[in-house]
Amino acid sequence: MKKSLFTLAALSAFAAGAYAQSSVTLFGIADAAARQVKNGSAGSQKQLASGSNATSRWGLRGVEDLGGGLRAGFHLESGISLDTGTTDAKFWGRRATVSLMGNFGEVRMGRDYTPTAYNTFADEFGIVGVGSRGIFSYGAGSNLGSPATTVLRADNSVGYFLPSMGGLYGHLQMAAGEGVNGNKYIGGRLGYGAGPINVAFAYGKTETGAATPDFKNYNIMFNYRLGFATLHTLYDVKEWSPRKTRDLSIGAAIPVGPGNVKVGYTRADRSGGPAGSGFSDADDSTRLGVGYVYDLSKRTAVYTTYGQVTNKGAARSSVLYAPPAGMLGGEKSSGLEFGVRHTF
Repeated sequence: MKKSLFTLAALSAFAAGAYAQSSVTLFGIADAAARQVKNGSAGSQKQLASGSNATSRWGLRGVEDLGGGLRAGFHLESGISLDTGTTDAKFWGRRATVSLMGNFGEVRMGRDYTPTAYNTFADEFGIVGVGSRGIFSYGAGSNLGSPATTVLRADNSVGYFLPSMGGLYGHLQMAAGEGVNGNKYIGGRLGYGAGPINVAFAYGKTETGAATPDFKNYNIMFNYRLGFATLHTLYDVKEWSPRKTRDLSIGAAIPVGPGNVKVGYTRADRSGGPAGSGFSDADDSTRLGVGYVYDLSKRTAVYTTYGQVTNKGAARSSVLYAPPAGMLGGEKSSGLEFGVRHTF
């Protein structure tokens, strides 16, 4: 009798475990680069930078099978500055979300990337480093001087992701302002990815106060895998009336040996601001990036990147994303870096 009870209890425990399987994963990237940058009148500087091929980070993510096709999950991710051993001001500042997933798609709540930001990620340089279009997408002045905090991520957000539908994908997101000006956001993304093509359109709007217009961001991404390379293009528009910037980027990743050659170009066309503001018709910028990533293994790579930003008028865009004190409008910025990236 006792043996039968023990067997029944063991089978019940096994069945419960099989029904509600769960997993938790520790993950991250350690990336550091030695580089030299020059920013006009601010002069040259040697640096050790963190996250020039992929942002240095660590995190925890997990999923639990609730049965009936329903799953619960979480994702906590923190940025790391390897050069100083510090973390972001917001500890889980990269992402902090909890989700319910099933045949209906995914409902995700917390701090997350905005739909327009997701459209920018498929960049030949991974939107980081001295050669990336991220210099304009997320660098200083990317919110056009508005109080909008949603260019990259949104706090207090509720998002919905479409389920897999034969290449069609989509994302809707709303974020509560909770009394903070520039936090209230609504946006969406719709795309199609199948075979060599990946194309998507995204739109987002952020309230910036009753006395000012809304900050708007919309973009279209088109990537295409050629036989010998992958083409990356993005047309990104930001508006905070009357200020406006139109960024057109084109780049490519070309397999060479056990790695990839990367090249990219962006033209930032600004308008609407007063003369000398950095947002007038005369304040345009361009970036040129070229680099090579050499894969030592599936998890480790070495890389080098050269980037240059040419500014006109009062524009002060920098390969450092935020211009240093002493850099004047219309001056060039450039950088050369050599780094190591390890994924775990």
